[in-house]
Amino acid sequence: MSCNRNFRGWHKTNQVAFDLDSIKARGRLIAITDFNSANYFIYKGEPMGFTFDLLKAFADHLGVSLDIVTETHLKEAVKMLNSGQVDLIASGLTPGLSKDSPYNLTEPVTETRQVLVQRKPKNSRKLKVNKIEQVMVRSMSDISNKTIYVEEGSSMSGLLRTNGQDEKISVVEVPYDSDILVELVESGEIDYAVCDENIAGVSASRYPDLDVTTPLSEMRPHSWAIRKEHSVMLQKELDQWLITFRKTGTYAMLYDKYFNYAHSGDIVKSDYSSAGLGKVSPWDDLIKLYSESISWDWRLLASLICQESRFIPNVQSKKGAYGLMQVMPETGKYFGIDITSSPRNNIKAGTEYIKWLNSIFDRRITDEEERTHFILAAYNAGPGHVLDAMNLARKNGDDPTKWKNNVEVWLQKKSDPKYFTDSVVKNGYFPGKESVAFVNEVLGRYRHYKNIIP
Repeated sequence: MSCNRNFRGWHKTNQVAFDLDSIKARGRLIAITDFNSANYFIYKGEPMGFTFDLLKAFADHLGVSLDIVTETHLKEAVKMLNSGQVDLIASGLTPGLSKDSPYNLTEPVTETRQVLVQRKPKNSRKLKVNKIEQVMVRSMSDISNKTIYVEEGSSMSGLLRTNGQDEKISVVEVPYDSDILVELVESGEIDYAVCDENIAGVSASRYPDLDVTTPLSEMRPHSWAIRKEHSVMLQKELDQWLITFRKTGTYAMLYDKYFNYAHSGDIVKSDYSSAGLGKVSPWDDLIKLYSESISWDWRLLASLICQESRFIPNVQSKKGAYGLMQVMPETGKYFGIDITSSPRNNIKAGTEYIKWLNSIFDRRITDEEERTHFILAAYNAGPGHVLDAMNLARKNGDDPTKWKNNVEVWLQKKSDPKYFTDSVVKNGYFPGKESVAFVNEVLGRYRHYKNIIP
């Protein structure tokens, strides 16, 4: 799985649209979605969410990998869909008022209704229920002459304007998702917002002074979007899969996992969640600090740490590697750092090791992005085995400065006596599959972090 916020640079805008046969041939389903506290977020270092899990399940059903692109503006998402850059829009879309929709809707993914997000009155915990109800908005007529904020492109905008004409409701569309709208109400910057009930309930679960119990619409289906042309077979396959999958226990468990507020509330309040505090881990500040010393994006370093320790500060491997960055004791001693004394020192030792690895590869590989693959592989395998793989690549006509389909191939061949006994190999046998997977997983997770974490 992978994802990339800056995906538009990958494809020409006049690219031919892909249908199901082309998707299977290229081996990837490309979906565009937004991110929020229920549908797509980071928790305990890994991507998850209701939409994310559904997309992954559908990609598995097709037998392809999944690429996720994020875009919070529906108009931009539709442009990318219709230009052939993505295969589907995986956002909660409802049937609009216009018959001239620029996309086809799939079978419903779920159903929900629109609710009003508002603050409870001050000292509400001390007030009696009937006094609270007197000051709370509980119907359309209660919001007469008030300003309501809705997400840009939301079908609720038109419904509010139509149904609220008599009450003279002022509707303001803003380019913010439900999470941000909820936060704006909680902070007092706005008084009222309208959001999908399932998302609003999850997001508001960390704010006890918010109320999201006033419905402003009936239950309505939420679907994904497919191109009107060139995606006939994809829509047929996806519709049938949705009809079948929604009847399974797996779907029921996923829905309960993400929209049962007793479960999701714990996630959004966690120090390990991007959904609530916009964090990857409790160690984000230290990671940001030491990433500067190696000129890395802190999110890349965070992904490496997640891979090594799942952000557990005192974990120790069978081989003796210790802490967040799984540093060997002798490595810490080499840099004069007690790796067991604190998470700060452990990260410091790990980044010093990365700096040392960079000194080995920077004169061999000039492209910085390419060099990152080699440093990550060496962090896992040791630099000697990676240098051996570079030598094998060079000897056998491949590019020793390119990782994908070149050096990664020869690192894995170091488990074969035909190659680990070659004269250019100085460090002998090595089972390289684990290190190749290590690189892929760290960089794949990093792309999710870039998608979601500022």
